[in-house]
Amino acid sequence: MIRFILLQNRQGKTRLAKYYIPLEESEKHKVEFEVHRLVVNRDPKFTNFVEFRTHKVIYRRYAGLFFSLCVDITDNELAYLESIHLFVEILDHFFSNVCELDLVFNFHKVYLILDEFILAGELQETSKRVCGYRVCNCLLIVSYYFDFNSPIVCKGEQNVYPMSVSKVGKAFDCKIPILESSGLCFV
Repeated sequence: MIRFILLQNRQGKTRLAKYYIPLEESEKHKVEFEVHRLVVNRDPKFTNFVEFRTHKVIYRRYAGLFFSLCVDITDNELAYLESIHLFVEILDHFFSNVCELDLVFNFHKVYLILDEFILAGELQETSKRVCGYRVCNCLLIVSYYFDFNSPIVCKGEQNVYPMSVSKVGKAFDCKIPILESSGLCFV
């Protein structure tokens, strides 16, 4: 089971933190500091697996960001290392060459992607295409209900979608729903 996932830059600033176990706020800050110190000071020649308290931290560095997962000691390290890579690939498809600023300014979308990928500390989906399809549908629903410029329009009118939704739909080859008089259909 995944205990928590952290995305931190080289300076130790946490860009994303998701905990699947209950921890107090002070304990969370302590854990983030310890994990950062453990991961940053580690020689790149060593493995990406580190024992941390009674668990394991699996991490991977992409540019200036460290993606760290804390898992049970008995879990498969390579499976989680691959899941980190898959998560980065999904982010890369979604943001078209993801960078740290994408994570900072679109944190709500990153959490949405993470929630479609990991559920309650367990990997929910390992298919990049299925994750992308789910994220695309979630964004359509959110933009339809909370955005005045609804991306779902009647058939025959010009289909105008928010940039990120249409980009995600094309990147993951999603079918984008439109509203017909008889109901919802996909184009």
